[in-house]
Amino acid sequence: METIQIVLDKKLLEATDQAARRTKRNRSALVREALREHLRRLEARAREEHDRHGYSRQPHRTDEWLAWEAEAAWPAE
Repeated sequence: METIQIVLDKKLLEATDQAARRTKRNRSALVREALREHLRRLEARAREEHDRHGYSRQPHRTDEWLAWEAEAAWPAE
């Protein structure tokens, strides 16, 4: 692990320390987890944007899903 220095405003630092106490972790562990989660979300957004871009370049045909319609329906009871 590397030690870094970051600057937080007073309210954010207080909220961070309060959350760390509430979750029984130290500040560093809380910040690491929050940063990992944020980076995962950024990656998911990037993949979604990539997919959106691909679909906008080649949109699906209106009849493309007809073959799968029976598979998507709930079975009759």
